[in-house]
Amino acid sequence: MIVVQDLAKQFAQGRDRQRRVVDAVQGVSFQAADACITGLLGPNGAGKTTTLRMIAGLLRPDAGQITVAGLDVAQQPQAVQARLGVLSDARGLYPRLTARENIAYYGRLHGLAPAQAEARATLLAGMLDMQALMDRRTDGFSQGERMKTALARALVHDPSHIILDEPTNGLDVLATRSLRDALRRLRDETGKCIVFSSHIMQEVERLCDQVVVVAGGRTVATGTVPALLAQTGQTDFEACFVQLAFGQQAGAAP
Repeated sequence: MIVVQDLAKQFAQGRDRQRRVVDAVQGVSFQAADACITGLLGPNGAGKTTTLRMIAGLLRPDAGQITVAGLDVAQQPQAVQARLGVLSDARGLYPRLTARENIAYYGRLHGLAPAQAEARATLLAGMLDMQALMDRRTDGFSQGERMKTALARALVHDPSHIILDEPTNGLDVLATRSLRDALRRLRDETGKCIVFSSHIMQEVERLCDQVVVVAGGRTVATGTVPALLAQTGQTDFEACFVQLAFGQQAGAAP
């Protein structure tokens, strides 16, 4: 389980007299259960990426607390990171290495023996239907091929908790469907705790067991899709999201 309590994070922008402080996150709280896919849904600039980076231990919060599997991220960052698989918005593959080499290399960084890393790479290739990619250099991969390789790399050490930052960005329909199927298998077959951010209502509606709506750096609603629809009195999830995230300022949906 991941527990996030009253997170806050500020960033300074500009220089000298032009310098100002921006509240990127100013009150995000939620719980993400094991064997559950939790969607962090919000408009661009809502604080989703900053929140996920704090969960992953890449940024230190100014206030609040995060625990992963009962471990405090601020106090035990390395122990937490060993339990996390993180797919960031920047795929960051080594272009001169094959997919297999990219995956196995990250396995070695996580302390796996060479034979273990190779075995995990082979297992993940089957799980993600990427056997045909494994011995090709990643230079020139499509967005979908890069996503699969980056996801396998994030899973190579068999983490109990998975963090994905807008994983469907740039993917075509088939690659998006493949990713959804992979995440469902990880939830159903291995009981992973999965958190992913998105601003795409349809993805969240189709995939998530729980939705956390963030806007202006704050949590504004939490619940299942049916519960949020009932809370707002809407029948369309896009209209539900607009009402939760923006109130009445956006007006009625066309």
